[in-house]
Amino acid sequence: MEIIDTHAHLYDKTYDSDRLEMLQRAKEVGVSLILIPNVDVDTIEIMLQLENESNGYCKPMMGIHPCSINADYQYKLDLAREWLEKHTFYGIGEIGLDFFWDKTFKKEQEEAFLIQCNWAKNLELPVSIHSRNATDEAIFLLERANLGIDGVFHCFSGSVEQARRIRNLGMNMGIGGVATYKNVNIGKVIEEIGLDYFVFETDAPYLSPVPKRGKRNEPAYLSFISEKIAGDLKVSTEAIVEAFSNNSKRIFKKCF
Repeated sequence: MEIIDTHAHLYDKTYDSDRLEMLQRAKEVGVSLILIPNVDVDTIEIMLQLENESNGYCKPMMGIHPCSINADYQYKLDLAREWLEKHTFYGIGEIGLDFFWDKTFKKEQEEAFLIQCNWAKNLELPVSIHSRNATDEAIFLLERANLGIDGVFHCFSGSVEQARRIRNLGMNMGIGGVATYKNVNIGKVIEEIGLDYFVFETDAPYLSPVPKRGKRNEPAYLSFISEKIAGDLKVSTEAIVEAFSNNSKRIFKKCF
């Protein structure tokens, strides 16, 4: 099986002691490609170093995370835009809205989100959207902007209605470790919406799936997520992996 991790922060320092071994474990379970989103100005160089050291197994995206949007956000956006002009990236991310931790820069987050979505449109790249406690707001902004961009609502655990609105935007949803948690029924959403709008992700090192919950996450654990979704939908793991991988290839087509 060929499985694609569409969102993992593998340049994180928690992997410094065993990064090569972690990547090897991913390959052993069939992970063929890993997309690594940027977060802030200080993660760009270490992200690109990982791309180089992995010989392109890990492919970078460029963006500024909503939790990194503050009073000097314009400087951060300018720097990210400069990098987009001088290096190859495979998506715009991680971008979006986060109203869980702090709403101090709510207006700035919304502005930065739309600016970066316009980059995606102009560069014909997909987006990777973070929308913690802000999924409805992110959907609304995209509906109003009507940009016609592709991409993924990363770490989706929302309702069928939210999923329909995302599908109507022509966008997709990332399914990760949260899908294995008690009282989360992503299978119902996938049944209602259809397999064509979902991709796998880990958000490693965060959000480890059961039975690894509470430990550091890594791409090899996609096997637990794919098995859980297959069980929920009562189909083979191979069928789910093939469908989600084909969706990933369609969305992140510049990787292939």
